Amino acid sequence: MRMFSVSHKTVFVVDHCPYMTESSRQQIECDMLTKSRAQGVIPLAPVSKSLWTCAVECSMEYCRILYDIYPTRKLVNYIVSDSEFHILNSWRQEDQSVQELMTALAAVGPPNPREDPECCSILHGLVAAVESLCKITEYQHEARTALVDLADRVANRGRIICLTNAKSDTHVRMLEDCVLETIQEQNKLAAGSDRLMPIQQCELVLVHIYPQGDDTLVSDRPKKEISSVLSSEVHSVRAGRHLASKLNVLVQQHFDLASTTITNIPMKEEQHANTSANYDVELLHHRDAHMEFIKSGDLHMAGSTSRDSGLKETVTLKWCTPRTNSVELHYCTGAYRISPVEVNSRPSSCLTNFLLNGIFTFTPSEIIVISHMLSCHGGEIFLHMLNSTRSTLEDPPSISEGCGGRVTDYRITDFGEFMRENRLTPFADMSLDAAGRPPIERAKAQLERHTRYWPMIISQTTIFNMQAVVPLANLIVKDTMTEDDVLTCQKTVYNLVDMERKNDPLPISTVGSRGKGPKRDEQYRIMWNELETLVKTHVGTSERHQQVLECIIACRSKPPEEEERKKRGRKREDKEDKTEKNGKELEEKMWTQDSDRLKGAMEREKEDQSESEVIKDSPDSPEPFNKKPRLATEEIQPLEKSKGPVSLFSLWTNRITQANSRKHQEFAGRINSVNNKAELYQHLKDENGLVAFPCPVF
Repeated sequence: MRMFSVSHKTVFVVDHCPYMTESSRQQIECDMLTKSRAQGVIPLAPVSKSLWTCAVECSMEYCRILYDIYPTRKLVNYIVSDSEFHILNSWRQEDQSVQELMTALAAVGPPNPREDPECCSILHGLVAAVESLCKITEYQHEARTALVDLADRVANRGRIICLTNAKSDTHVRMLEDCVLETIQEQNKLAAGSDRLMPIQQCELVLVHIYPQGDDTLVSDRPKKEISSVLSSEVHSVRAGRHLASKLNVLVQQHFDLASTTITNIPMKEEQHANTSANYDVELLHHRDAHMEFIKSGDLHMAGSTSRDSGLKETVTLKWCTPRTNSVELHYCTGAYRISPVEVNSRPSSCLTNFLLNGIFTFTPSEIIVISHMLSCHGGEIFLHMLNSTRSTLEDPPSISEGCGGRVTDYRITDFGEFMRENRLTPFADMSLDAAGRPPIERAKAQLERHTRYWPMIISQTTIFNMQAVVPLANLIVKDTMTEDDVLTCQKTVYNLVDMERKNDPLPISTVGSRGKGPKRDEQYRIMWNELETLVKTHVGTSERHQQVLECIIACRSKPPEEEERKKRGRKREDKEDKTEKNGKELEEKMWTQDSDRLKGAMEREKEDQSESEVIKDSPDSPEPFNKKPRLATEEIQPLEKSKGPVSLFSLWTNRITQANSRKHQEFAGRINSVNNKAELYQHLKDENGLVAFPCPVF
């Protein structure tokens, strides 16, 4: 990986020839102080800026935005070209400021309209720009010193932005050829020097400036590769606000910036201190500040275009009332420097002063979620990106938490084995196989073969859960198979046929299904279909793969007697299922009848008891008879003696009782009992003459 991108060095070449003194024809009203004008006062005439003034202002705005967002490591070299070139600053970090450039430009002054145009040319500045790109910056020198053995990793790349008034497309091509020839010459000189570096890549951005109302003689052209070290693009722009918008778009493209517009900012009016109005402020910052929107897919908020130009897009965020605590900073995932687009406007000035005083504010997105926060640190304003979803500081989510819900049966162990089998290994030389493929292409082909059919969830596969299929699954993904491999696959298929003949169970997953799951023949049908699908994905690899598929198809086509046996087995299983189902329904019906009978008997007993209490409480009623209480066992017949069909539960209970009675010796008291009554403690009667009490035997 090479260090230092093209944006590390930027050279501005501004034309200082006499024709740059021409008016831009964009009028600026100066008489705007009072609405009512006294009689006899002559209004001030509108003024217009020159092409030179427009070029200087736009280039300074470009540098201001760059220095605001990138205070270091992004360097600008400013060159003015007329009859000779004037380098206004160097690559040193202390020279990188707008104040230094403005002071140097003030010393240069505007173009001299009386200077000979034949002696002035933009070529002087372009040649000086190429020479400046070959010079080593202090950052490049530090990198080369730290990487003595790997000095070639320190690249020298840069960009040249030329602001001029070209004559035609032919003139533009002549400027490109001049830059290319100069690069080639300077690279030869730099190859033999320790203080210079050859240019590996240079981007030339030609901006043709012409007055408003004139027809352009230079056509726009997108980025084009002139050679391996030079690329060029041409922009034909009218002077004035159009040029300012174009440079604003270019600085975003060159340094990976994005735009954010903060809307509904309440500010007090100057004329009416008790009232306030809402304003909008557009800010530029690094594109990563919108990363949360990109991840969440909320890029629809970037649909509104900027006020200055329809070429660039901006994300709209609403103003939120500042709070007294800064607990939201705990969830900050990034902080990026900002730069206002209109730095001299009153809303931008009020917002920056508001933030520089130590007050921070939140900027929620269109939905009620605080997504960003503006705050000042050390005299610099930062746009903080607040994480509105799962915090990046938390532990990573479990692999079982998929997008479709909680999935707990991933083939994690199999995937680990899959990764071990497909590891990349370095090759000492670029060895080619018989097909002329390098190692990286062979690795891609192997990965493609192994992933043609690879279910991720255990419940979605049957064959990968069977140890009997492992030999075939490992061999079928090979690029070439031997005769022994084919025999091994055929043995695996025959083993599966033997398992089906023995009616062995298969590891069919029943997750999410109710009941006993598919029947045995249905399980084998699923297994054979999946196995055939696996082999068909590799059948076009070689003829031996085709032999494995033919073996599977032959084994699946069963003889008629086998199909008849399977059909009888299915009928027998259906009959057993039907009998079991009818038995359960009969048992439920008998239990319902028995419970209704018990309930009716208990209700009749309660009614008799309530009637006797009413008769006893009446003064005219005779004394009731003393009746012997009836036992529940005498009143209610046991379930097995009830009328109607016998339940399956009763049959099963009687069968268990009879089986248990044959397994143990009968109780002696029950054998010698009379009318189910046996005398207890007979030995006490014999010894002490006591009377034994009879005890019922059940």
